[in-house]
Amino acid sequence: MTDQTQANIRQTLKKLSLLVLGMSVFAWALVPLYDLFCEITGLNGKTGGPYTYDPATLEPDKSRLVKINFITNTNGGMTWDFWPEHGGVRVHPGELKEVSFYVKNTTNKVMMGQAIPSLVPVSATQYFHKTECFCFEQQILQPGEEMEMPMRFIVGRELPKNVQSISLSYALFDITESMPAGALAGG
Repeated sequence: MTDQTQANIRQTLKKLSLLVLGMSVFAWALVPLYDLFCEITGLNGKTGGPYTYDPATLEPDKSRLVKINFITNTNGGMTWDFWPEHGGVRVHPGELKEVSFYVKNTTNKVMMGQAIPSLVPVSATQYFHKTECFCFEQQILQPGEEMEMPMRFIVGRELPKNVQSISLSYALFDITESMPAGALAGG
């Protein structure tokens, strides 16, 4: 092998090593970059965890109504049926509201699902508070089982007046692989 060939091989190996390193750094940075992208564009508005509601401290703003739209979908591989009781509701900011979502395991096996919420416009996420939500827990369903899942929420009175409609979307994921072994046996 000539010196020139060996130099070319070393040069190629250096380039490939840098490429692998660059790809690794990019993969590691994807989550924060995605979060930044979502914050800038308003996509995939994340809602917070459980909210404590004290009815004595909050008076609903009866002077306006906000439309809340509900959207459900299942992620690839999730074969369950998933739907809201209503496509949307109107609420007064500060008013506690309860709605129901439904899910049905259409398979012949025990499965576990997890719903991930997303809210738009992103500017409304800090004013949308869930006091109870099926998204806080995983759902385990037996074959053919159907379940009603309540969700209670409050739209804060501080919601900017220009926000007249909020869309809450849930994506349902199959997380059966992470299900405890005892749950697979139905116990």
